[in-house]
Amino acid sequence: NVELICETVCSFFIFRLSTEGPVEIGMSLDIASIDAISEINMDYTATIFLRQRWRDSRLVFPGNESVSVDGRLVSLLWIPDTFIPDSKRSFLHDVTVENRLIRIFSNGTVLYALRYITATIACNMDLTKYPMDKQVCTLQLESWGYNLQDVVFYWTRGNDSVKGLDTLRLAQYSVESYYTSVSRAVYETGHYPKLVLHFSLRRNVLFFILETYVPSILLVVLSWVSFWISQSSVPARTCIGVTTVLTMTTLMMGARTSLPNANCFIKAIDVYLGICFTFIFGALLEYACAHFYTMQDFSESNGNGSIPIVSSSQPNQSVEVGSSAEQSAAQAANSDAQNHAGSKDKAPGQGCGLSSVKDASRRAASVFIVENPHNIDRRARTVFPTAFLFVNILYWLYYLFL
Repeated sequence: NVELICETVCSFFIFRLSTEGPVEIGMSLDIASIDAISEINMDYTATIFLRQRWRDSRLVFPGNESVSVDGRLVSLLWIPDTFIPDSKRSFLHDVTVENRLIRIFSNGTVLYALRYITATIACNMDLTKYPMDKQVCTLQLESWGYNLQDVVFYWTRGNDSVKGLDTLRLAQYSVESYYTSVSRAVYETGHYPKLVLHFSLRRNVLFFILETYVPSILLVVLSWVSFWISQSSVPARTCIGVTTVLTMTTLMMGARTSLPNANCFIKAIDVYLGICFTFIFGALLEYACAHFYTMQDFSESNGNGSIPIVSSSQPNQSVEVGSSAEQSAAQAANSDAQNHAGSKDKAPGQGCGLSSVKDASRRAASVFIVENPHNIDRRARTVFPTAFLFVNILYWLYYLFL
């Protein structure tokens, strides 16, 4: 092992002495597949082909042909120490042998290709507009030990150095655009070369419309059915209200299973499910208010000053009781009027103050008095759909165009 390390180091220094300046390493890659994109872990798993080219003047030979070398002889040559800095897990396929290719051209150019590198790479995601979001992920290539004084990275053909993204098919995403850039990595030990591939992924919202949005809208519409059911049908209207609330709660819990449990994002889908839940719960509260005013009106109509008739074997006796009751009521009313007039004569200022307070209290109470409780359902049939349509227009305009 020590001899191999010494041979590698000596080979690189001899290589540096035979060239002027840093070694220029051109790179290109093919994206074979993007297997998975995880919002929970905020990463993606990709399989790529990586090709690296550089020129070694010591390997020049006559002719115009190229020589392919067995990949197992890679330890005898100097190769760049390229790595993926954002990689969480990665491995090189070795079926049936390690997928390496070394080809040496007559002018001393060395082509070193790695086939099937599978890596799980971190990608910072902004999920505030989920599921109408667009994510920009990167694939970075850096040199681990050789700084900018030793090696320089460049894309061999610019944006055309990356192949496979145009024809890539993903389950929930579509590749919107991509571009390459050349940068440098700054660490405590120095400046190192870095190549970056930026690609933009837009989520396909049709799946979520069929999976979440349409069922939510149907549940809201179902909660409006209770507006056309008679207020006397308490079990029917209560059953519709409670069922829609519980179903909406289950739908909201299911929509969060594929997302991070603890995050600082208020996602677009959470906002919409909250709107739908508010309308469904509002429909349940509407029936509670309508039923309350109906029962209040019924109790007032049964106890608004009617005088029960005392039963007796003699009909005239009941009339006399009724007339005596009427006379006593009239006398009580006259005495109250006289007392009221006397109190007005004695303290006119105090009477004006009390009357104004009473009038104000009556006006405040009249706001909450419903003359016909059935008008609550009639107005709800128009107010709820109109408000829901208006909120939907604002929601889709904001998250699709802003």
